[in-house]
Amino acid sequence: MARRAQPPAERRRLVVAITGATGAVYGVRLLEALRAIDGWESHLVLSDAGVLTAWQELGMKRGAIERLADVAYRPRDIGAAIASGSFITEGMVVAPCSMKTLAAIAHAHADDLASRAADVVLKERRRLVLLPREAPLNLAHLRNMVAVTEMGGIVFPPVPAFYARPKTIAQLVDHTVGRVLDLFGIRVARLPRWRGMREGVAE
Repeated sequence: MARRAQPPAERRRLVVAITGATGAVYGVRLLEALRAIDGWESHLVLSDAGVLTAWQELGMKRGAIERLADVAYRPRDIGAAIASGSFITEGMVVAPCSMKTLAAIAHAHADDLASRAADVVLKERRRLVLLPREAPLNLAHLRNMVAVTEMGGIVFPPVPAFYARPKTIAQLVDHTVGRVLDLFGIRVARLPRWRGMREGVAE
């Protein structure tokens, strides 16, 4: 009797938004990492301000960044698939997350696709991770972070982990990206992890 062929396994989807804060490299490295991981599919929203920042910091244009994603959407495309809760994703990462985007998410002011997609993730009780890049923080920034946390989001400032003794900026960035992927159950093999204090600590 002929064996029926099994349909291919559906890939898991992760939404990535790159907004106008400094640190475009975090979103770019996240997209690059997802391309190398079997079974995952990236859906990108790159804001207009994010394009300006990426060009300033990385010398990358919109097209070059969008080609790193499996699917890319225009920032004003409110009719996009990721604007609906019926489109199944594992969640969303905003990397970097500007204070404007943070405020829009905190107050459900979904006036563009990035904030609408984040609103969908929150209302569907999926995982939302924000990498805010600003310093110092004013009271409005802090209150918005609290509001997002109370709604179930995760505020993940890209703070360097110096215990890993990074030697390059790329290593700092990759460690943060690896820790973000941890939150979605994706394990990066080369991610330096804390193993406890080194022996022979000076007294």
